Amino acid sequence: MNQTLQALLAPRSIAVIGASDHIHKIGGRPIYYMREHGYAGKLFPVNPQRDTIQGLPAFASLDALPEVPELAIIVVGGDAAVSAVRDCARLGVAAAIVIASGFGEAGEQGRRQQDEMVRVATGAGLRLVGPNSQGLANFGTGTIASFSTMFIEVPPQDGPVAVVSQSGGVSAMVYGLLRGQGIGVRHMHATGNEADITVSELALAVAHDPDVQLILLYLESLTDPAVLAQAAAVARRRGVPIVAVKAGRSSAGQRAAASHTGAMANEDRAVGAFLARHGICRVDDAHALARCAPLYLRGWQASGRQLVVVSNSGASCVMAADAAEPLGLALAPLSQATQAALAQRLPGFASTANPVDVTAALLTNSGLFGDVLPLVAADPAADLLLLDIPVAGMGYDLPRFARDAASFADSAGKPIAVAAWQAPVAAAFRAANVPTYASGAEALAAFAQLVTHQQQLRDVAAQDTAVGAHRPAASDAAGAASSAAGHTLSEAQSLARLALAGIPVVAHKLCQSVDEAVAAWRELKGPVAVKASSPQVPHKSEHGLVALNCNDEHAVAQAFLTQTDILDKLGATCEGVVVARMERGQRECMVGAHWDPVFGPVVLVGDGGKYVEVLRDTAVLLAPCSEAAVARAVAGLRIAPLLAGVRGEPAVDVAALCRIAVRVGQMMLEADGAIRSIDLNPVMVSAGGAVVVDALMEVAAHAAPA
Repeated sequence: MNQTLQALLAPRSIAVIGASDHIHKIGGRPIYYMREHGYAGKLFPVNPQRDTIQGLPAFASLDALPEVPELAIIVVGGDAAVSAVRDCARLGVAAAIVIASGFGEAGEQGRRQQDEMVRVATGAGLRLVGPNSQGLANFGTGTIASFSTMFIEVPPQDGPVAVVSQSGGVSAMVYGLLRGQGIGVRHMHATGNEADITVSELALAVAHDPDVQLILLYLESLTDPAVLAQAAAVARRRGVPIVAVKAGRSSAGQRAAASHTGAMANEDRAVGAFLARHGICRVDDAHALARCAPLYLRGWQASGRQLVVVSNSGASCVMAADAAEPLGLALAPLSQATQAALAQRLPGFASTANPVDVTAALLTNSGLFGDVLPLVAADPAADLLLLDIPVAGMGYDLPRFARDAASFADSAGKPIAVAAWQAPVAAAFRAANVPTYASGAEALAAFAQLVTHQQQLRDVAAQDTAVGAHRPAASDAAGAASSAAGHTLSEAQSLARLALAGIPVVAHKLCQSVDEAVAAWRELKGPVAVKASSPQVPHKSEHGLVALNCNDEHAVAQAFLTQTDILDKLGATCEGVVVARMERGQRECMVGAHWDPVFGPVVLVGDGGKYVEVLRDTAVLLAPCSEAAVARAVAGLRIAPLLAGVRGEPAVDVAALCRIAVRVGQMMLEADGAIRSIDLNPVMVSAGGAVVVDALMEVAAHAAPA
């Protein structure tokens, strides 16, 4: 751990600027928490109005301290906070947590104060958390530099989970949800406005903590993806899952984030592609962050998505089956041998098929769960097991149920979850360390998250092997190139660049005269498309610059003359016209890419044609990407069943489409920001391959034309 992170998570000394004697005030809580929960370093309350605070000597200023603290907690606000940062910088404090709000999230004046704070700190090598931060808490060292009320509501317990969040409220909520499940939390950090230190940096720090087994993140912006990618790589090597909420999916959400923490919006689909590329499971809310923790922490590896449901209620069996299907979980077909073994244990009227209904006989035979679970788990089709208990109480042997389930969970090696809404029932299973949920639907959602995430991690490992190291963000030079003014290449120039890159393009000729156009039609031997080629008119159809199915001299000649005349009237440069073979594929698809200033090259692939912007059936990946990764993305599109062939149609060559997408990503990487975007639409895909019919490329201003 470097000096800054050491000062934040395990400092030898802490000053609290604006300290209070009242433990329920913001300046009083950190001191109270650290004295209560084992912080072994030195605490220096700073308050010129008091001689002692919470039994500790108080000091009038930082200059009055007997030594320079490693960490300062700044509770005072406004100009006083800026002055406190200036004092910390002057004295050589390593890190400071600015709890005060009213800075970048509050308007222009607050932004100026925040910028000044950062300027002063950066010049002195002082690292800042916040402002507008709830603070950091490391329960492993007792460093609770936070004012969260949650530590009073739910007492801390050190454990295997790290929670890192831009939002203090979300971090407290996740902490409370975890503690409610009996799970201890090692780290709970809130970064606030992220004027300096980010969630990514703290994620990297906690990923190195050998006692952390699960990392949960909440982000409103992502400005340093390279650091988060590094944290994810460390976590993957250690076998530590990372689950994240990235808020601000919608424009309304992005505006709310800006007012909350001063966050800058990221393009949401690029964020999703980045997280997936690095094996970070993206979920929707704080409840989903905490929901799967009991399953992750058992260390189970699910081999598939096939589910077995065991219940003492037939209705629960039916509802579990209904809930599983939309989540992509299938009921496992139990073998005849398994069903025969079950029939020997269950009453004659019980169901031995999946779902397994043990019936109300459970009331008289408390060993049924213990008898049934090993039998169904031994079936090779069973990947996941749900024990759904809609009712149990007086007369039911809950301790026996819990012991049997715990014994099975410890020995079977397959994920098991219990659904029990009654508090005493749930408490019995949780006390036995069996993952327990309030409903079957909640348990199944956790299963779906677990198996999806584990498959995602396997995909990342395979893709890393296939494409080598991944560059997660644009270089400074490329970022500058992407933000500079650019220009559009003509269709002829775009097609030429694609062909040089080994991408299959439609057979075509660039023609400067009627005679050349007619000769091209003859050479191509069939109907052709005639399209004007000008870098100044990228969108041709709306200007009448595309003629399709031209199949005689007159049609070709007339199209040439009409289109060159239109370009002349538009005052646009005319390179000539492109005469191209009419391709007849089974499906119009699209491949696109653009250079994102944060994530680098972003690749899109999916349904194409003139409605692409309306139907929006496309997948997003980050380059470099493997053909297998693109194929998995295409399989998730709405058009995937059509690509596989319907009503007697042959399946199209999806692999050929994937190769084009991979090569487009490579073009973007090799150009290092000199290509700003590529738009290939349509890409005609058939059983025999894929070919680019229309292309448009935008390059940075400094890039030479083709």
